[in-house]
Amino acid sequence: MRIRNTGGDGVDKRTTVDANREERRALIDEWARQAQAGSQEAFIKITRHFERQLYIYCYYLIKDPEETKDALQDIFIRAYRNIGEYRGASFSAWLYRIAYTHSMNVLKKKKREQRLADRYRDEARLYTHTERDSAVMELLEPLTPDERNLVLLKAVEQYSFEEIGQIMDCTAVGLRKKYERIRKKLVQYERNKGGAKIETNIGSSRAGY
Repeated sequence: MRIRNTGGDGVDKRTTVDANREERRALIDEWARQAQAGSQEAFIKITRHFERQLYIYCYYLIKDPEETKDALQDIFIRAYRNIGEYRGASFSAWLYRIAYTHSMNVLKKKKREQRLADRYRDEARLYTHTERDSAVMELLEPLTPDERNLVLLKAVEQYSFEEIGQIMDCTAVGLRKKYERIRKKLVQYERNKGGAKIETNIGSSRAGY
């Protein structure tokens, strides 16, 4: 024997709920038809009706309150612009499809941005200054930009004078002479500071031809 869930007035509550659901669906479909006909007021009613439940749905997907708010606004804008595509089956399902698609796009964008951020951090670690970098910067301090370039190419990048000549459009012989002058300049600079480390850092122009 089936026991019906009734209220004090003998009305089946499930029947009442189903009837209310059908009434809401019919009302939403009517708003949708009016919105398709150009009624902004009808679309505002749709927005107010779905706003909270769509926010909760999208929040469970996106998991960020501010991004969910932005997504919700975009979803309603997309729905408004494309409401002419709604064919009258279930407006709620049609709207949720837009919400789902947009939320997935938001998540994909977040993943791309995270990958870029991770890549940036990895590259930043590659370019973090070490003690060696600081020593090189100190070594180059008294030099002109042109002299710095030559020292970097020879002492740091380990190019030959012939290769540097191709880079700087100079002769290898001229570069050797210039490098020797720079070496003496740096040795004198270091001596004036009270040190004697430059000779071992930069070496003689006669080494590493």
